[in-house]
Amino acid sequence: MQLVQATRDALLRPLTTVSGIVERRHTLPILANILLRKQGDEVAFVASDIEVQITTHAAFGVGEETAATTVAARKLLDILRALPDANDVKIDLADGRLTVRSGKSRFALQTLDAQDFPAVELPAQWDVSFSMPQKALKHLFNMVHFAMAQQDIRYYLNGLLFVIEPGSVRTVATDGHRLAHCGVNADGIDSNHDVIIPRKTVLEMQRLLADSDDPVQIDVAPGRIRFRFGSVELISKLVEGKFPDYTRVIPTHYTRHFTIDREKLQGSLQRAAILTTERLKGVRVQLADNVLNITSSNTEQEEAREELDIDYAHEPLDVGFNVSYLLDFLSNVRSDTVRWSVQPDVNASVLITLPDDDQFKYVVMPMRI
Repeated sequence: MQLVQATRDALLRPLTTVSGIVERRHTLPILANILLRKQGDEVAFVASDIEVQITTHAAFGVGEETAATTVAARKLLDILRALPDANDVKIDLADGRLTVRSGKSRFALQTLDAQDFPAVELPAQWDVSFSMPQKALKHLFNMVHFAMAQQDIRYYLNGLLFVIEPGSVRTVATDGHRLAHCGVNADGIDSNHDVIIPRKTVLEMQRLLADSDDPVQIDVAPGRIRFRFGSVELISKLVEGKFPDYTRVIPTHYTRHFTIDREKLQGSLQRAAILTTERLKGVRVQLADNVLNITSSNTEQEEAREELDIDYAHEPLDVGFNVSYLLDFLSNVRSDTVRWSVQPDVNASVLITLPDDDQFKYVVMPMRI
């Protein structure tokens, strides 16, 4: 039975969309496969890793028959990418094998039964549903994702807090040493919900969302969140657990501020980071008499020093920071300038904000150097 006939690029688009979550090595072999489900000319492509499921659709099915199978995602992608784009690609299913033909090239791939594919269960009903522009949701993820923990035993930190409330949506991420907070206005919400979205889901959504005003529909239920936009549907399990109270971490009473050019600060920190050690990525930040000094050193007695002019007329401050935390932030924002707020205490966190976005806040704890 012929399932599909399309150009190589037309086939690659939906496959590339869903294949990002496919695990190469998994205890369930079928999770290395993608599900192809054909109903008439409508073809659905589905990938899952048990926690996250992505579905997208395309209208290049052949015939009126209904069929479904699963095939190795990586092999199918590699074959399509290697084919020339001069000829249409035809995909047939017969006797448990998927045949890919283009011009004089032919590939026969083993399949696994579609009925064994573990689809993510959907709730009977969703507690909250609303929509927002794709670029707004992408902005929320882009501005905080770098502060998420990676493989922390406090599993609730390996994700992002998604705060839904009447009039706004917020995202918060922390790894215990720094915290990023962002918010945007949103309509159509009449109740409060806080959920923790897994790290993998956040990174996948960043890849899939467009910088456009096209809407993304968001539905939330206990243990599940669903995003629908364009021809894509992403369903994810949520992280269970209690996220830290971020409102207690963000300083509100700092009175010493200065504004600095983002690119100049980023360049100085990148140069100073060259002479830090791999294990200890610390730099010293010294503030005094309208000057910001950044210094770093290593066990080989090498030292880097950078000096930047700033508008700072308060008492001197000498504090250490993990330079990676500062560079993560500076490389993910696009503002021309950033605003630092400090306290005259070497143990106090620094609060970094953006002059043109009062909803963004980045808190970094100091470190001993």
